[in-house]
Amino acid sequence: MNLSSCGIDCDACSYKTSHNCPGCSALRGKPFWSGNLFACAAGKTLPHCGACAEFPCEKLVTAHKNENPDGNGIEVENLRALIANQT
Repeated sequence: MNLSSCGIDCDACSYKTSHNCPGCSALRGKPFWSGNLFACAAGKTLPHCGACAEFPCEKLVTAHKNENPDGNGIEVENLRALIANQT
């Protein structure tokens, strides 16, 4: 799984091919659709939102509500799984 800092699985996202998007990590938080979650995690020197003490914050939850047709909330679960696999 190629997770962005906010939990989107970039490899499973239809935008990867339709918009030639390599993902937020590769683009350093400057995707074609202009997200700000990468900047939030990077500003706190965190590898992803799941490592934040405020996870899952309102900003993360709100950003994924119907923003990405391939997501709709699965991103928070992706980050929870990532955290579980790291411990």
